[in-house]
Amino acid sequence: MIRFRLGLADLATTSFATSALQEAVLSLRMWTHPGHYAEQMPLFRQMRPAFERLDTELLTSLVATNRWVPDFLTPRPTTPWPDFSAELAALRATAPQTVVADLRRAYLPHDRAVPARLARGVTDPQATLDDIADALEEYWTQCLAPMWWPRARSVLEADIVYRARMLAERGADGLFADLCHRLHWEEGALSIVWDRPMAIPDAEVHVGGRGLVLAPTCFARGAITTIDNAALPWISYPARGRATMTENLRPPPSQPALQRLLGVPRAGLLTLLAEPASTTELARRLGVSASAVSQHLAVLSAARLVTSARHGRMVLYARSPLGDELCR
Repeated sequence: MIRFRLGLADLATTSFATSALQEAVLSLRMWTHPGHYAEQMPLFRQMRPAFERLDTELLTSLVATNRWVPDFLTPRPTTPWPDFSAELAALRATAPQTVVADLRRAYLPHDRAVPARLARGVTDPQATLDDIADALEEYWTQCLAPMWWPRARSVLEADIVYRARMLAERGADGLFADLCHRLHWEEGALSIVWDRPMAIPDAEVHVGGRGLVLAPTCFARGAITTIDNAALPWISYPARGRATMTENLRPPPSQPALQRLLGVPRAGLLTLLAEPASTTELARRLGVSASAVSQHLAVLSAARLVTSARHGRMVLYARSPLGDELCR
């Protein structure tokens, strides 16, 4: 169990962020442990030909047999929505001693040895770091960015908008309880309780003004954190809605009574907004132009049936409580 101690100021500054680099690194679990993330499998099958043209030996060696990855590959994001290229540049600047320590922490407790493709990292960490960064950049460019990231980004953004609404309606206690079954909030401490025995020793982390960051991910089955308890405190948790990644994207049918009241296009749009989504995502799912969606959203917003929230440069829309009642 890892217990994060939060004072009142820490609780007030707890924030949400996402990380494209984290998703790229954790997505490598799909190639080493695909059965753990069944909802992602159809898209990753489509990626396989492109993936197999890459340095797959190096990329798959970044995931230990127990699904751990070295901490330096998933640094805590410094902005709510960091750019992949900026995160990759930060990765390339990792201190050599950090690379050596994190490789040992990730592989030695369970696998007893650092993989052969990474073993040079102990004696020449900078060269190994350059090789890893180059491989991840090619993986992102050839596989994730064109085939997977647009939909995944929408899911992650929608999760954060939902959490903001949950915080407003139920407070921090309700928010933490809803994030993940592994998380428990009690008496000023947020604890991760593992589902099974872990090689990570129990620890108590005092946030102490450093800020706690909560990050949704598509590649975890429960809340996780860094292996090194001295690292900046942050927790990744399973993103809400990740099961929709590869389902039929056609909108669910709307009720006939709702269609007669609002018209078929707006009834379909309101039905679809059970989960937050951007104008671009809505247009793609409805098979219409973004401008048409914007016009319908303006009408629904004026009627107080939808709300909007900005996350970075993206605006996400969702049904309001009044919209929920109308759809029911």
